[in-house]
Amino acid sequence: MTHTPPSTPEAQIRAGLLGLAVGDALGVPVEFESRARRQLDPVVTMRGYGTHNQPPGTWSDDASLTFCLAETIVQGYSVRKLAHNSCRWYYDQFWTPHGAVFDIGITTREALHRFKANPAGTPLAGGTDEYSNGNGSLMRILPLAFYQTGLPLDRRFQLIFDASAVTHWHVRSAIACFLYLEMARHLLDGRTPAQAYTQLCAAAPAQLAALALPTKEVAQFDYLLKGDVADLPRQNIRSGGYVLHTLEAALWCLLRHDTYAETVLAAVNLGDDTDTTGAVTGGLAGLYYGEAAMPPEWLGALARRADIEGLARRMAAACAA
Repeated sequence: MTHTPPSTPEAQIRAGLLGLAVGDALGVPVEFESRARRQLDPVVTMRGYGTHNQPPGTWSDDASLTFCLAETIVQGYSVRKLAHNSCRWYYDQFWTPHGAVFDIGITTREALHRFKANPAGTPLAGGTDEYSNGNGSLMRILPLAFYQTGLPLDRRFQLIFDASAVTHWHVRSAIACFLYLEMARHLLDGRTPAQAYTQLCAAAPAQLAALALPTKEVAQFDYLLKGDVADLPRQNIRSGGYVLHTLEAALWCLLRHDTYAETVLAAVNLGDDTDTTGAVTGGLAGLYYGEAAMPPEWLGALARRADIEGLARRMAAACAA
């Protein structure tokens, strides 16, 4: 196992952002292709073109909106600034890899349209119905693992809920984001993926109960918190755009594999929503394995790598202030 844990807050942020962007970029050329197709033609390194006709190393909306959240933290976080930065991405190509938006989820697009049309209104513009639980807030939430980490549980959850609600204003998406960030927090505390997952399963049910969340919503996550996700066979792991399935796939890949490369390739080769599964998995894998574990040729191909590293540096400074 290649495990070189990041030793400073800046190195942790950098590993998380790079890990997410690499996982995203690995998945972009094969997005929407089936698992059966991946079994015949598995992704083994950084490819280009394919689904979106983008050069190798191109990341998608997943990383773009993650970087918009990181920039919001740099600016002095508010949920309104987050909504504004997200609109800057979609309408003004802010934090795009090559100056153009080529991929966006329907729920995210509709939310940004609502906020753009009424910028003085609520920045919580996400859909509120049960069908507005795609993975579009989970994919971008990782920077909050480093922001105001000492908040009490209820305020921490509200921060996460509001950040999610910019595009996905349903409690199910917020719970998924919360559990993902708890997993990140346990990894940042020095636990292995198995230890982090054990801790998540031990602590999360009481945390969710203390937050007095709707019982039927909390119950949606019971199967993920039984402690046996790693034991599920690959054919049972779902990898479409539903938020629970993306969280499920990310945990499974992280728990079943022993290097950064194996973990993110496993995620992409599940097929379907490959860029988001790769990004969400890659963020956690980056935190655990560290930048040194990422194949140099993948990092070398990554669009705007120097800008991402600069963002990590600025975000570390903002979180330390």
